Amino acid sequence: MKIDCFIAWGGQQETRQTILQLRQSGLSGSIFVISPVQAHFQDAGTLVTRTPYATGSIKQIAANLREAYALIALRGTTLELGQFALERMAGVARDTGASMVYSDYLEVREGQCLDHPVIDWQPGSLRDDFNFGPAQLFRRDVLSQYLTEVGESWDHAGFYALTLFASRLGDVVRIPEPLFTMRETDTRLPGEKQFDYVAASAREKQVEMEEACTIHLKKIGALLSPPFKEAEFPGSFPVEATVVIPVRNRERTIGDAVNSALMQKTRFPFNLIVVDNHSTDGTTALLRQVSDHRLLHLIPERTDLGIGGCWNEALFHPQCGRFVVQLDSDDLYMDKEVLQKIVDQFNKEKCAMVIGSYQMCDFYLNPIPPGLIDHREWTPENGPNNALRINGLGAPRAFYTPVLRETLLPNTSYGEDYAVGLAISRTWKTGRIYEALYLCRRWEDNTDASPDVHTKNAHDTYKDRLRTIELKARQNLTF
Repeated sequence: MKIDCFIAWGGQQETRQTILQLRQSGLSGSIFVISPVQAHFQDAGTLVTRTPYATGSIKQIAANLREAYALIALRGTTLELGQFALERMAGVARDTGASMVYSDYLEVREGQCLDHPVIDWQPGSLRDDFNFGPAQLFRRDVLSQYLTEVGESWDHAGFYALTLFASRLGDVVRIPEPLFTMRETDTRLPGEKQFDYVAASAREKQVEMEEACTIHLKKIGALLSPPFKEAEFPGSFPVEATVVIPVRNRERTIGDAVNSALMQKTRFPFNLIVVDNHSTDGTTALLRQVSDHRLLHLIPERTDLGIGGCWNEALFHPQCGRFVVQLDSDDLYMDKEVLQKIVDQFNKEKCAMVIGSYQMCDFYLNPIPPGLIDHREWTPENGPNNALRINGLGAPRAFYTPVLRETLLPNTSYGEDYAVGLAISRTWKTGRIYEALYLCRRWEDNTDASPDVHTKNAHDTYKDRLRTIELKARQNLTF
């Protein structure tokens, strides 16, 4: 059994080093360098393409594959092979019959060599930025069928479509061993990278990724189609809207958040429920100093609550209003009209959920890149489908209370909002407001400010699991 190898150009010397290492393995067959210009190596061919991730690039790989497997490494960075790396990948592929195999790796970052475990793929691993490591092994039939069955011409989504295509043809298997060493060129923290996809320059890429994901959802019987269910708002409630703020140890910001909510100007009565999750700093004292009858300061009896659990406490409180509107304890509404705009949107669109847009800012409320996060990739026609590809739905989020009471939030402090957003969008019409309603502070106490690789992996695994659950629910709807 041989493996044909396809590697992206990463500089003359670096690429030659990778070729030499591949040649040292008795399993390597033909080697091709994927490059935007013709490259010359004595023992490797060249596939000329504008970008290695394009559909055309993957099809060139498929057309030149002769052996049973293809090793594809498209990151264009210095790559070192671990001991018997190809042999290990080939053995796992043979033993499992996997359509695609990938592995953990070591990462050289700022002079240090660090473990970089990745996570297991699951059906809900639909993010186009899922980390498959620096190199992946594909069965030959996966690429040969891709060559004939994928007709789209994408500049950015070709490899993403290949991974989805592979998942439809067999198992995608992770080897939890560091088989490669990669030099990391993007040394930003995960919290600094997470909004790259909303940059104006990324719009074309996002459209392609959405198209590829939509095709995949249709192929596996999980694609939703409008019209979605409209909401009616009967019955009486203590107030028309309730702002909900879960909080624990935010004495530096809770005052700003509370004032932001109480200063809202509306044509209807509203209140504010702050669920104080047993704060141990000055948060509780600050809240007790607020003398406004609209503020309900709750301290739960339970001591095992995450953010989602705190939301459920507010949701089932007898003073909860017809609509519940999110405000995090370190964020603020953009102006005094936000609550009115959200409730107007509910009534205008007869939707069960409204999602707004937010402006990124620093702790002192100065605007910071990337600026406005408006999630314009969420369209009325395809938004609920595309929601399975992205990692968040936007803010502020607001819900029709009876629908949210039926859905409930997971008792976690990460991803709880995403879980209910997916579940509600499966059935109910969702309203969107694309103007900035919300100031989202980025500072050192954010949950996702600077997670280490293990925390990030845990977060990604959880959201992938949410998507897997939601995917199954949508497949059951379409059958």
